[in-house]
Amino acid sequence: MKDVFARLASDFLSAIVFLVVYLITDNVVLATSVAIAGAIAQVIYARVKGQQLNYMTYASLALVVVLGTVTLLTNDPRFMLAKPSIAHFAIGAIMLKRGWMLRYMPPIVAETVPEYVTAAGYAWAALMFVIGAGMIAVAATGDLKLWAFYITVVAGGAKILAFAVQYVVLRLIVTSRRRAAARRDLFGRREWP
Repeated sequence: MKDVFARLASDFLSAIVFLVVYLITDNVVLATSVAIAGAIAQVIYARVKGQQLNYMTYASLALVVVLGTVTLLTNDPRFMLAKPSIAHFAIGAIMLKRGWMLRYMPPIVAETVPEYVTAAGYAWAALMFVIGAGMIAVAATGDLKLWAFYITVVAGGAKILAFAVQYVVLRLIVTSRRRAAARRDLFGRREWP
């Protein structure tokens, strides 16, 4: 499990850096600049070390550089409110890649129920699109308090809930399949009630 969170943290390091710097300084320009520099440094470091980079890392880098540059150039608060929805749509589109989630699963899950992991990946993509659409609707109101509530409580809560449901469902399915396989191995190929 620790390895899964390490991969996720690596893939979204620049977004995490942006959030931390912004929360500490309340300075969008500084946070954006540090996130862009951090994302570029992360890719250079990985290349120097000879590490393999996947599409999520490159997608995260592209989002940070493109959206960060537009933020720095426009300094438009409406764009700032809509910016997370663009990121959610982009991440949702990336999540439409078949089997993307297998990389983040423990081997027992990836080997036992790859079809369910693939379905969960598509469900995550749908969730990103729904959250992004909701974010645009909330941003259109211009209410910063409502937007902040949506992005933290609603969007964050939906992701936590989705993760919890996915964990429980995959755990139940894997356990069921492994028990059935153990019964088949123990009693032969004949299925026992």
